[in-house]
Amino acid sequence: MTQTIETDVVVIGGGIAGLWLFNTLNQQGYKALLLEDATLGGGQTIKSQGIVHGGTKYTLTGTLTKAAECIAGMPDRWRMALRGEGEVDLSGAAILSESQYLWSPGDLGSRLTSFFASKALRGRVEQLKKPEDFPDIFRHEAFRGKVYQLNEIVLDIRTVVDALVKGLEDRILKVDWSENTRIVTEGKKIDFIEHTLGGKTLQIRACKFVTTAGEGTEDLMKLWGLSRPEMQRRPLHMVMVRHRHPEPLFAHCLGTKPVPRMTVTSHPDGEGNWVWYLGGEIAEDGMERTPEEQIRVARRELTALLPWVNLEDAQWATMFVNRAEPRQSKLLRPDAAFIHEIENGIVSWPTKLALAPNLSDEVIKVLNRQQLSPSGNEGFALPEDVQHPEICQPFWSGAFVDHD
Repeated sequence: MTQTIETDVVVIGGGIAGLWLFNTLNQQGYKALLLEDATLGGGQTIKSQGIVHGGTKYTLTGTLTKAAECIAGMPDRWRMALRGEGEVDLSGAAILSESQYLWSPGDLGSRLTSFFASKALRGRVEQLKKPEDFPDIFRHEAFRGKVYQLNEIVLDIRTVVDALVKGLEDRILKVDWSENTRIVTEGKKIDFIEHTLGGKTLQIRACKFVTTAGEGTEDLMKLWGLSRPEMQRRPLHMVMVRHRHPEPLFAHCLGTKPVPRMTVTSHPDGEGNWVWYLGGEIAEDGMERTPEEQIRVARRELTALLPWVNLEDAQWATMFVNRAEPRQSKLLRPDAAFIHEIENGIVSWPTKLALAPNLSDEVIKVLNRQQLSPSGNEGFALPEDVQHPEICQPFWSGAFVDHD
């Protein structure tokens, strides 16, 4: 038995970009479905540090880059959504920290003080002069350095995914591209997506098909018969530290390079511990190191930077993460969300968690330009007997099993 489902837009990939777009389309009255082959938010999304940053870390060269300018408005967009006043309602999502900080150990920050005080960064960076204004972890007599408060929020990403999915579960389909789902094309135009389960086949048709599958986009393009645009991966070797030190850390540590020496976020594990999640220069350079070597370097760095924090009983683990992006001439970070139109499809990469709203804007501009108006979605839903993907587990799930 074959059933045809007519939609306005099919979004392929349930990470933050796909979910933000999918939610926005539904709010605007589009008949939109989302297809996901694993868990919702389970790829780059949950492995991100949850920082909705405004580009300050891109200014560590002492100049304002194009990347920094593009991303500057994103924290305010997210804050509106978190208040329930944006194009999507994230009022049910949890904020881990209202601010990410930047700290310079010792005298390292002097060259940046005047830049951070300049007009270019007004409203984005504030130097905290009084120790009583510092985050608790820096209110220690051994701390010597400067602390800046940034216009960057840190979110519990699993709760963000939950908020974007809420109320739309019956428009999200679990697929398996190797087993039960295929893209049927006519040239480079997608005719429909065919999904078979049991004795039932769905033919899913759409005015527009949008890939938001991150690293999975490469394989989807092969199924679609495309060789362009090409994808690049920028790999990271992240570090996780689970411990009982009472004070969380949400901060970029200033180094001598444009990339922060270390970027740390803190995540409660539900058992009274913090999981510190380490990115930045240590994660980029760590690709050349084994997990054991990477843990050794991380332990040494944290001991040098925060000697008053006792991590003797901490548990350590590492994780490799690929950031999927459109290919650049050098392995540079792209400046904005990327979309590429092909026939009735759009290939996209958001390139950054914070840029999910930007990607959504770009796709909706295409729909408006092509006069693809919402056809109304009241009562629109998938058949009852289809499978729906689950929401991802926290990034540290299973990482510390050897220690439990």
